[in-house]
Amino acid sequence: MKLANLDVAGKRLIAVVDTGAERYWPVHDLVPDFQGDMVQLVHKFGQLYRDLRPRGPGTPLAAAKVLAPIDQPRRNLFCVGKNYYEHAAEFQNSGFDSSAKNGEHAPEAPVIFTKPASTVIGPGGKIPGHTGVTSQLDYEAELGVVIGKGGRGIKKADAMNHVFGYTVINDITARDLQKLHRQWFLGKSLDGFCPMGPYVVTADEVDGQNIDIKCWVNGELRQNSNTSKLIFNIPTLIETLSAGIELQPGDVIATGTPAGVGIGFNPPKFLQRGDLIRIEIQNVGVLENEVGE
Repeated sequence: MKLANLDVAGKRLIAVVDTGAERYWPVHDLVPDFQGDMVQLVHKFGQLYRDLRPRGPGTPLAAAKVLAPIDQPRRNLFCVGKNYYEHAAEFQNSGFDSSAKNGEHAPEAPVIFTKPASTVIGPGGKIPGHTGVTSQLDYEAELGVVIGKGGRGIKKADAMNHVFGYTVINDITARDLQKLHRQWFLGKSLDGFCPMGPYVVTADEVDGQNIDIKCWVNGELRQNSNTSKLIFNIPTLIETLSAGIELQPGDVIATGTPAGVGIGFNPPKFLQRGDLIRIEIQNVGVLENEVGE
């Protein structure tokens, strides 16, 4: 099932979407008692899903604006750095990585940081260039995991039972700030630095541990990999985070980016105003955003 956060004539609503037919059905029409946002739907999905099957002809999706599916996360987004071997190598060789040990080819444990809710923008939203704050803007295509069943101390063997679904994330990064401040929060967390969407696709439709992930900048294919190549897979990330942090329904984990980011080129290919970034994750969706001022 694909779920969307839509703006219809200035009114926000959560909807079930059929991308093939390009139509949607508001959740509050299918379940009249529900008036919440996507996080609240994730909380109640187990009670509601039998009633969420589309009924009737639906409404043309072209009449709505697709927003970030979780544009009001309750907590910071959990993010993972250096989680593909080739990206870990390109980052270490770039001269921008202040976190690596000498001679390190891959981290010995997941590298975790966060992005605040203010970073989230939707499909088609302009990525702020933050001129005067950064001059080294970069992209990172990532699979986003949405937690459905919360918990603490979740073991790998049970971790996938806690996954509600998946979305597409662009972990925009100011490389100069990332390098200067060593810890990554500032470089990753400027306003508008987390394009997300277009949908949340429920886990029963996607094998998140084996799907292709690609990124183009102005039509040039830059990143091309598969989530099976993650250094620390989804169960490992969930086990690591939940060891001392109780995960909650609606939490989002950005799982890391493959090789091919801007700093991986010589010279680096940083983003400029007007650049169009297109990220496609197999069976999850396509996310496009342009760099603005």
